[in-house]
Amino acid sequence: MGAGIGGLASAIRLAKQGFIVTVFEKNTYPGGKLSEITLGKFRFDKGPSLLTMPELIDELTVLSGYKTNFNYSKLKTITHYFFEDGTKIVAQDSAEALAKELKNKLNEDEQVVINHLKKSKFYYSTVADLFINQSLGKIKNFLNLKTLKALLNLNKLSLFSTMHAENSKLFKSKKTTQIFNRYATYNGSNPYKAPALLNIIPHLEFGLGAYLPEKGMHQITEHLYNMALFCGVTFKFNEHVEKIEVENKKVSGLISNGVLYKSALVVSDSDIHLVYKKMLPKKYYPTKLLSQEKSSSAYVFYWGIKKTFPELDLHNILFSENYKAEFNYLFEEKRPYVDPTIYINITSKFCQEDAPIGCENWFVMVNVPHNKSGDSIDYAADLRKNVIAKINRVLKTDIEALIIEEAILDPFDIEQQTSSFGGSLYGNASNNKFSAFLRHANYNNKIGGLYFVGGSVHPGGGIPLCLLSAKIVSNLIEEKKQSVFI
Repeated sequence: MGAGIGGLASAIRLAKQGFIVTVFEKNTYPGGKLSEITLGKFRFDKGPSLLTMPELIDELTVLSGYKTNFNYSKLKTITHYFFEDGTKIVAQDSAEALAKELKNKLNEDEQVVINHLKKSKFYYSTVADLFINQSLGKIKNFLNLKTLKALLNLNKLSLFSTMHAENSKLFKSKKTTQIFNRYATYNGSNPYKAPALLNIIPHLEFGLGAYLPEKGMHQITEHLYNMALFCGVTFKFNEHVEKIEVENKKVSGLISNGVLYKSALVVSDSDIHLVYKKMLPKKYYPTKLLSQEKSSSAYVFYWGIKKTFPELDLHNILFSENYKAEFNYLFEEKRPYVDPTIYINITSKFCQEDAPIGCENWFVMVNVPHNKSGDSIDYAADLRKNVIAKINRVLKTDIEALIIEEAILDPFDIEQQTSSFGGSLYGNASNNKFSAFLRHANYNNKIGGLYFVGGSVHPGGGIPLCLLSAKIVSNLIEEKKQSVFI
């Protein structure tokens, strides 16, 4: 169920294992959040805008036998950071380059920055194989040397400290702390509450590298979809799955658009909140797990801009002056802050066909609370006004006069289009020291034949983790050779 990237990757892997695979997707297109939108002569990636660990896609290409390569480039410049006082930080693709930039602009100790990124790499090497690359629900997975290695290093993993507490102790400048705190937003969390172990994330960019597909992020979806078709996967679009059938504590099929499809296995790429609330008997609902705090959502403006901005790059951040207040508003007040941090993604910097000559395609995103009530968004006008005012202040421009195309995506739209509960982008937030280990497993231990992939389950949200969830599930059911519906 679902043709997001987790579902697409699962379809490819299971088809290659010999399963008969049918993908049910409620939309008319594949990709879920990783889709695209066109406004006039401007093209935009609709959702995720950063690619790390592209080798996971290469692995699927080799596995499928598909002859068309997935082409992408490593970014030399990762992000441009802007502060209200005029400070601009250009984050290059190495620890040494970043350290030198922070030394020159913020008088930061270069070795402290380098050591911090080394520690990020240590976190990754210690916990990735144990807690990210495999199922957490199988005891046998922990009876090995990887577990022993992690146990011996528990005191070095900062398990009882927050991200902000660790970062603020290290760095002289509040701006440096803010730059590294930002990585909590990569899984929709609050750096003032999230565990310091989330400092693992910078290694993905500065250690493993940040990339861009040659035709933009939607190329990932197109490549996975074409691979799945090549592998013999059947797709049923405009299919609304209403119920997962369970008999004798085992999956027996599903009902979509009123039609029963029999199957002994079901792999869900839908938000688990929706699956349990709408598709399964109430007795299976994991109340404690699904009542945990949800991740943030996003409010996105897609703007066709009739000007080019040489001071901007592919990824740009305009920081709030009071980061702590911003996160307090997101997770406590449940409203966007008056001075929001703004992310601007401009793929036309690299993919020139995404905008007319002399123009740019701006994907402008602000973190906002997930829409728990399910009601329409009541802060839209104020948010747009605050976003425009901040862009004008920081970039010394009149951006309103330059917008010639516009569309928006808010938490209500995200929920309607992707079934993400309240528009939450990553399922549960990681705002306590155990939350990263309390995500829903990739299977249901009370219903045989029911498996889960995607951002709302283990190992988490984001492109590489969704792809890894598919790999975990395919390994879990490798020995079962039956028809499978996704």
